[in-house]
Amino acid sequence: MPLVAVGIGVLALLLLMTRLKLNGFAALLLVAVGVALSQGIPAAKIPEVLAGGIGDQIGDTMLTIGLGAMIGRVMGDAGAAQRVAGKLVDAFGPRRVQVAMVVTAMLIGITMFYEVAFVIIVPVAFTIVRVTGRNLLWVGLPMSIALSTMHSFLPPHPGPTAVAAAFHASVGLTLFYGLFIAAPLGALIALVWPRLPFVRKMDPSIPEGLVSARTFTEEEMPGLAWSLSVALLPVVLIAGAAVTDLAASGSGPLLHFVAFIGSAPIALLLTLIVAAWAFGPRTGRSLADVSASCSSAAQAMAMILLVIGAGGAFKQVLVEGGISDYIKDATHGWSISPLILAWLTAVILRIALGSATVAVVTASGVVLPLLAGSGVQPEVMVLAVSCGSIAFSHVNDPGFWMFKEYFNLSVIDAIKARTTYTTVLAVLGLGGVLALQGVIDALNS
Repeated sequence: MPLVAVGIGVLALLLLMTRLKLNGFAALLLVAVGVALSQGIPAAKIPEVLAGGIGDQIGDTMLTIGLGAMIGRVMGDAGAAQRVAGKLVDAFGPRRVQVAMVVTAMLIGITMFYEVAFVIIVPVAFTIVRVTGRNLLWVGLPMSIALSTMHSFLPPHPGPTAVAAAFHASVGLTLFYGLFIAAPLGALIALVWPRLPFVRKMDPSIPEGLVSARTFTEEEMPGLAWSLSVALLPVVLIAGAAVTDLAASGSGPLLHFVAFIGSAPIALLLTLIVAAWAFGPRTGRSLADVSASCSSAAQAMAMILLVIGAGGAFKQVLVEGGISDYIKDATHGWSISPLILAWLTAVILRIALGSATVAVVTASGVVLPLLAGSGVQPEVMVLAVSCGSIAFSHVNDPGFWMFKEYFNLSVIDAIKARTTYTTVLAVLGLGGVLALQGVIDALNS
């Protein structure tokens, strides 16, 4: 049974990393090879599958994470991150830094992918931790939860957008409905989770090399206008492209240009160039100093990228092994509510495959035949599939490894913190979807 192989693989991975203390990159590759063999993938093809999975994952994330880390380090070494962090603390107060992180993450995360928004905001979170002396998860976990919610529930993120296209649902209406569920639920979990006893016991340190250890004086820090402008430049470019894509139809040179500068890698590259000047020669720092900041960030990111890439290899083995097809066949013909079936299918696929995007796309294919004649609004069905895809993020999810490495957690602590919050978000999200459909039915009756 394919799901048994997945379960054994996950247990083996936990054993290798927790008991035997094997490096995460090596452990993931070793387990991926074992699962591939158990699923009947020819031995000669396994290196190709691993390379393909690593290539797809690193291709999607290396530019984003690498450039984002460099921008964060350049801002940190110039005092700009401390300036933004200080103003956030002043505006919300030291006791409300979590609210500041949730508000910031939700505003940025509406249009930006989890990974992109994460690497933009996390240097500010690190600086707040260093300035205030608070626990890293106390500040960083609300940010991650808010970003996870926006990414998984709402278009124009890839999963919900793909499902909306499959169901011929309105992207704008899906976004409108989704905000009523995602914003309150995300804020609730983001503020509750760091207060739970098992989370408060964790006290990880900031990974070395990702943030400046220096404390700047008021005179040494750049102005707030420059600091905020550079921090928000990629947000404006990416969000502007997303809004233009939703609002404009057709094509033309201007739309192509907006899409080009609004793509995450280009937006971050442009921001790095602006940051290199704004916090380099403009403030009296040499370009050699800026280059040293970029090099430090790249060195700190090397192992993080390797682990994320290996997570992509593990995911690809599960896809090539036919796990999604097995689940498709197993769930076909289940006699339950279409919304619950949509959610449950996405949950099972998410647990088995790790990738939320693969889970929602596959689940949409399972549920699509049920949509006609079900009486369920397509936009609500999109939300049911999307919120199911956030559940049970664990060791076969590359995003899990990004969370673990940035917050410097053990595998067990990362499971306790991330797997639990993603699962609760999914369950509460299903409740919100069912309530939304109930309201729509009541209004239409």
